[in-house]
Amino acid sequence: MSVKVCVVSRIPFIRHKSDPRNHTKHHFKNLWIPYLEIRTDGERMNWLDEGALYSSIGLFLREDLGRGDITTQAVLMRNARARGRFVAGEKMVVAGLEAAEEVFITLDPQQQIEAFVADGEEVEAGKVIARTSGFADVLLAGERVALNLLQHLSGIATTTRQFVRAIEGTNAKIADTRKTTPGLRMLEKYAVLLGGGVNHRYGLDDGVCIKSNHAAIAGGLGAAIRSAREKIGHVHKIAAEVAGKNDIAEAIENGAGALVIDGAGPSEAKDLIDHARSLSPSVMVEISGAVTPENVRAYAEAGADMIRVDALTQSVRAMNIGFQIQPG
Repeated sequence: MSVKVCVVSRIPFIRHKSDPRNHTKHHFKNLWIPYLEIRTDGERMNWLDEGALYSSIGLFLREDLGRGDITTQAVLMRNARARGRFVAGEKMVVAGLEAAEEVFITLDPQQQIEAFVADGEEVEAGKVIARTSGFADVLLAGERVALNLLQHLSGIATTTRQFVRAIEGTNAKIADTRKTTPGLRMLEKYAVLLGGGVNHRYGLDDGVCIKSNHAAIAGGLGAAIRSAREKIGHVHKIAAEVAGKNDIAEAIENGAGALVIDGAGPSEAKDLIDHARSLSPSVMVEISGAVTPENVRAYAEAGADMIRVDALTQSVRAMNIGFQIQPG
């Protein structure tokens, strides 16, 4: 797949996915790190897909630029140069620097960002996060997309860090969900890791999780688990959503290795977790539902192994980050 993006009157940018960098040196080359996905079958290492990032950025720019930035084209000389700085407007955990640089490199392969902090680092308001310089039309064309990514991903990392700190000292982990923005799942889950959380299933092909709808269609929770066990085999752990003690007993009896308690309050969750552990001390218990910074610790202290938080990616507030541009 190739992506074509027209930028003002400069030569249109064309690059093929198989050669995403065009041999351009980049400051963040060594910052691409493996991210950890916590699955129902254990921990697995995965890499952020650089080719997928490149393809996504091309689509984001095409959406924003259309046939070109006619304002910049009408106001600035073609070869005008400028310098830009990304500045934190509030305390936050930074995330998305490589994605921001990819925006500018897509527009101009010679463009680079010099970062003063690393992804995952907490900064105070007023901190210069990174700076760049180059053709003014490139900076202006990429400004909005780069800021959108930085602000959104930093919001996810910051919110995740808030939840992680709320349960410090317990054995629970904060996990994300599949309630992500279409097209941004890889980056959003990466931001969760930067905030100190863990990744749950990346997609439906990523683990077996039997929910109430599956059970209803399959003829009951036990029948659904048995069918999954026969077809999936012993390698994969099967997670099952449970609504009460009867469901817990049925799930454990039929071989579920993880239980998902959805929508229960902290006191009810503790009662269900204690019951589950009395039947199977080693069974893994996940909590999902209306988890907030105010009640998350109660769930952790109730004995949950993992707490899935929709708010990490579904309704997070973007961080205040500015992009200040000057001539030069």
